[in-house]
Amino acid sequence: MTLKSCSAGRLLVLDGPDGGGKSTQAHRLLARIRRAGFRVRHLREPGGTRIGERVRSLLLDRARTEMDRRAELLLYMASRAQLCAEVLRDALTRGEIVVCERFVSASIVYQGIAGGLGAGIVEEIGRFATGGIAPDRTVILDVPAEEGLARRGKSKDRLEASGLRFHRAVRAGFLRLAREIGPRRARVVDARGSREAVSDKVWRAVSDVLPRHHRS
Repeated sequence: MTLKSCSAGRLLVLDGPDGGGKSTQAHRLLARIRRAGFRVRHLREPGGTRIGERVRSLLLDRARTEMDRRAELLLYMASRAQLCAEVLRDALTRGEIVVCERFVSASIVYQGIAGGLGAGIVEEIGRFATGGIAPDRTVILDVPAEEGLARRGKSKDRLEASGLRFHRAVRAGFLRLAREIGPRRARVVDARGSREAVSDKVWRAVSDVLPRHHRS
């Protein structure tokens, strides 16, 4: 991605294959950032606004098997656009540290790479939807597809219920994206191991982009 952060705050994104523990690690990261003395906000995608939550329920509904991949992409981007306009831009302008579960990176991989729409077109639509907001650091919580799906168990949403081949393509897509973005913007963290060990690795992956006067 070539978008640039343009705010006083920081946007930290946790992304990666399903079953990587994004929600668990987001809450651990939030607590650690608060202890370091920052104002922090937690967001998730899709969702985070009244409109976004309605879109989320539609996107993750397993009964919506007829949904076209392009429609899926545009729904994700619609939720993202509302989140940026209603919540994210103001939070960053106020200097908050925002931890967001998934962002444009997810659409690039799920719909663009694994879904076959093309990473370039998804990135272009993402620039429009976010109004130019981009993460200061994206952390890819990496886990093999088989293990990630096993962690999710039988209760899977519409995308999680896609086949193993698709999820292997998703994992490969995230690793490819991390290489293309480069280490200044993205870090890959092995999400296997204890929650504490993974949490420490996530902290090391983001701590250098926090404002210096609070960093610990």
